[in-house]
Amino acid sequence: MTQSELAPPARIGVIGLGALGLPMAINLRKAGYRMQVHTRSRRAEADPSLQGARRCDSPASTAIDVETLLICVSDCAAVEDVIFGAKGAARSLASGATVIDFSTIAPATSKTMAERLAHQGVTYLDAPVTGGTEGARAGTLTVLVGGNAQVLAKVQPLLKVIGETIHHFGPVGRGQQVKALNQVLVAGSYAALAEAIALGQQLGLPMQTVITALQHGAAGSWALKHRSTAMLEDNYPLGFKLALHHKDLGIALDTAERVGLQLPITSKVKSMEANLIEQGHSEEDISVLRRWFDHQQEESQQL
Repeated sequence: MTQSELAPPARIGVIGLGALGLPMAINLRKAGYRMQVHTRSRRAEADPSLQGARRCDSPASTAIDVETLLICVSDCAAVEDVIFGAKGAARSLASGATVIDFSTIAPATSKTMAERLAHQGVTYLDAPVTGGTEGARAGTLTVLVGGNAQVLAKVQPLLKVIGETIHHFGPVGRGQQVKALNQVLVAGSYAALAEAIALGQQLGLPMQTVITALQHGAAGSWALKHRSTAMLEDNYPLGFKLALHHKDLGIALDTAERVGLQLPITSKVKSMEANLIEQGHSEEDISVLRRWFDHQQEESQQL
């Protein structure tokens, strides 16, 4: 490891301590990084596993004297606010610093952030992740990176704490484009799983046995392995929030529209999610797609 690599005990800033951001920050703290942290609600800053981290009252104060600033927030508006808002981190970032944005946002927004930060000598990497809360806790996320290859090499030690695999796809925005593909695949696999379980239950099949039988065949998937039990039990503890995936599908559809491509499956799943959000399921895991079939059945019975 060269001296230039970002290894512990380097000082880093972390903004956004949600379902993914908090376990990522905890793993980095355990690895020995000195940390300054901020999250909008302020509550997660006091998590016992972050003991020793400095709690900051704004993105600007979080970015003081850090080599690298990590961001993991909900959407484009949140990213722009924490970087360039009234108390944004850009006010404090020194020339030569790096911003690693783990948020899932539009590729165009990533490019804009990179261009604006470059004016003050700050490098921006878009680095959305996939692997769910399970992967965030275990440090086994997949990290999808767009940006400068030399800067990526420098921050590899940090990324290896949170991710099992790190993939570089080219310039800024490419990581977000690959994440859009990931969310399209997630949409299809979760919706197909929900549909299959709904059918199996209507047929009176022993579904737990069915799922065990199918896991290692051609129908095997991450969703089948990790979310089938939730769908069978009709219980959806948070892994990845439905409302956030719905937002991500909007990004995917917009990305496809820019190149003249229609995504009919993704469009249908987005419509299903919109219906579930109207029914009050926005804060549940996206495996709550299983409920869509119940709602449809209830509506048909009322006709």
